[in-house]
Amino acid sequence: MSEVLTAAQMRAIEQAAIESGAVTGLELMERAGQGVVEAVLAEWPELAETSGGAAPTPPRYLETKDKNRAVVLCGPGNNGGDGFVVARLLAERDWAVELFLYGDPDKLPPDAKVNYQRWRELGEVMPLDGEPDISGDLLVDALFGTGLTRPLVGVLSDIVQAVAGQVGCGRVVAVDAPSGLCMDSGRVLGAASTAGLSVSFHARKLGHVLAEGPSRCGKLVVADIGLGNAEPMEDVAQLVTPRLSRLMKTTAAHKYSHGHALILSGAAGKGGAARLAARGALRVGAGLVTVAPRPGAMQENAARLDAIMLSPVGDAATLSKVLEDARLNALCLGPGLGVERARDLVPVALRAGRATLLDADALTAYADDPAALFAMLHPDCVLTPHGGEFARLFPDIVEKLAGPATKGPAYSKLDATREAAARAGCVVLYKGPVTVIADPEGRASINAAANDRAAPWLATAGSGDVLAGIITGLMARGFAPMEAAKTGAWLHVEAARNFGPGLIAEDLPEELPKLFRELGI
Repeated sequence: MSEVLTAAQMRAIEQAAIESGAVTGLELMERAGQGVVEAVLAEWPELAETSGGAAPTPPRYLETKDKNRAVVLCGPGNNGGDGFVVARLLAERDWAVELFLYGDPDKLPPDAKVNYQRWRELGEVMPLDGEPDISGDLLVDALFGTGLTRPLVGVLSDIVQAVAGQVGCGRVVAVDAPSGLCMDSGRVLGAASTAGLSVSFHARKLGHVLAEGPSRCGKLVVADIGLGNAEPMEDVAQLVTPRLSRLMKTTAAHKYSHGHALILSGAAGKGGAARLAARGALRVGAGLVTVAPRPGAMQENAARLDAIMLSPVGDAATLSKVLEDARLNALCLGPGLGVERARDLVPVALRAGRATLLDADALTAYADDPAALFAMLHPDCVLTPHGGEFARLFPDIVEKLAGPATKGPAYSKLDATREAAARAGCVVLYKGPVTVIADPEGRASINAAANDRAAPWLATAGSGDVLAGIITGLMARGFAPMEAAKTGAWLHVEAARNFGPGLIAEDLPEELPKLFRELGI
């Protein structure tokens, strides 16, 4: 499932299913616990081999040295209820289980209380009022899940930090989320645990993919708990899942049917970034690509480019004349452009009303007056700032994002990107290991290059210029700005993952043909 839910959206889905009579809360809790156990045994199969298997009758609680030992930490809500189920299912597999509860068992929610009582038929419940011995074969963090809205302090802070310390030396599984992590933002509320494996239910939550979520969650498994028929919800963020069929070219295609991208470039000695963008645009399938440098940089660029054409643009008047050619249907300004040149050329480019991507110098040029840029933008624009450029254009938004997370739901990178897109009036792609793309109407997608999709090799000079070119090339081919930004971000990461360590920016465009063949495009 590509949806990435907020805590409130997940609660609404569960409640709707329960109210419809399709499932009970107890059934959901049982399925959640079963999903955790199945994920644990799949991740660490040696635990299945050394456990006693499924016993014919549930054994009484007993600490036995020759059995797998699990420590289960349960909280005062339904996340704790999931933990009771996990403890019971492990005990039924002949594990030795120690269970600790934070809070008053009499105040547990109804479904959690039922599973508390079921566990009490098997074993003890010890109060979690200090730091217990949490060493063992498996540590289960079922303290706080998606519903956490307050910071963890005092003894809870000590406990979750102790859990985090176990990750390097033991198996730690988080039920739904590492405790202390805001699942609407991925930010830490006071203190948080860390897991080697996190098992979520039905769908990913925002906190699994944003901010500290990927590093805190470890490997993420989404368990099916029978909510697959849930009605689609509005304002739900999506993981990027591009429509790869759009990338294919028909047998009747010719270069003029796939657009003409114009990449504005800078002075002599500064053209590398624009050339990287141009190669990205050409490799992603734009029919024609032209680089437009200063006249004095023509020789340098001619020596480096063959399939990519050249057209000198010295000033705004020349650009205005060049843009009289309506076949130039997608523009890219920023990579290696120069700040002064950007101030001169950006207004002309935007007045032309073509699909336009602004990056790098084209954004920095308006750091002193972002409102002037926003007044010129139109819906067919895409802004692709990294963190520094985003801060220059949206300093107040960044101030909110950088502020302490004092309660949940905390302000997130998704919130920030949506707010920025609404203010700019166009698509904003906020770059980073987790890239967020939003349009002015609030539609948003997340391209997470983390955990099993990590691409750390993208942290290299020029990779952002290639991304700018890929998106521009897609817009030249007729992709709408939002779709071009999403597809470009996805291809960018996949190309880097395909190449692997040692990647430099020049490798990215050249990796696209191999990637397309593997994708059957």
